[in-house]
Amino acid sequence: MRSARLAAVSVVATVVALCGAAPAFALARPVIAGLSVPRTASAGRPPRVALRIDEPGVAWVYVQVTVSALSTHRAVVAASLGWVRTGRTVTVRWPSSATLTAGAYQLTVSAHDRRGATLLRSAHSSGEASLTVTAPVAPAGVTTAPEAPAPTSEPGVPTVSQTVADGAVFPVAGPHNFGGPENVFGAPRDGYLHQGQDILTAEGTPVVAPLSGTILTTSYQEGGAGYYAVEQTTIGFDFMFAHCQESSLAVATGQAVSAGQALCRAGQTGDATAPHLDFEMWVGGWQAAGGRPINPLPYLEAWEG
Repeated sequence: MRSARLAAVSVVATVVALCGAAPAFALARPVIAGLSVPRTASAGRPPRVALRIDEPGVAWVYVQVTVSALSTHRAVVAASLGWVRTGRTVTVRWPSSATLTAGAYQLTVSAHDRRGATLLRSAHSSGEASLTVTAPVAPAGVTTAPEAPAPTSEPGVPTVSQTVADGAVFPVAGPHNFGGPENVFGAPRDGYLHQGQDILTAEGTPVVAPLSGTILTTSYQEGGAGYYAVEQTTIGFDFMFAHCQESSLAVATGQAVSAGQALCRAGQTGDATAPHLDFEMWVGGWQAAGGRPINPLPYLEAWEG
């Protein structure tokens, strides 16, 4: 009987080896193991939110939390938790200036590991929760002047959901990952902070336009962006695509492009040590007076799906 069982195990092992099946943990993705969000809160500072993320075989995941107004579907508060331990409950630290006015909101957790695997969402573990914020109740006998309506969104900054509705596509048309802490938006560089999100991929992988727009410029920066292209989209963003492979630029200044159109191929020109795309998102104009870069990762994670 024992020999029969051993033979069966041997057959299974042989089949797995021949089929090249990967171990289960190689296919793992981060999952929400716990998310504590109150149903209601008073206007003012965002409420206490706690969460836990698990992933077999992975010790650290990069986590961000956003709160979006349901009336506009725009993010009004965002908190980056950075790299946090899996299997541990952590409390969200909101930016010191973060406040919420009365209204209905949706809280969304985003996460990815060092392989670039993003949060697995399901009906039982979506990483999303509803939050109703109520106006503070004035003490009896005290009247308050009506508040001026607060702006519901920052002008010129389309939300993640808006870009998805507009048909945005992921800018790298091939296998990729988001690297580690040194590859994220805001990572320290020599004398400045990283203004984009690195997308690590194989040399020569097609780089495409996420949204329709017009090419503002194409150029070369030795010791910096290498061969690059800049696109002005029709919804208000400017995109920069850096470190393109030499001789791969397929667009020219003033050219109209559509979502998914090839711009160049991923390379490692300029100040780069490995093939990747440095993807930047700007509001107010790329390198323009008053323009500024924003964190592309929440958008990229949505476009992956």
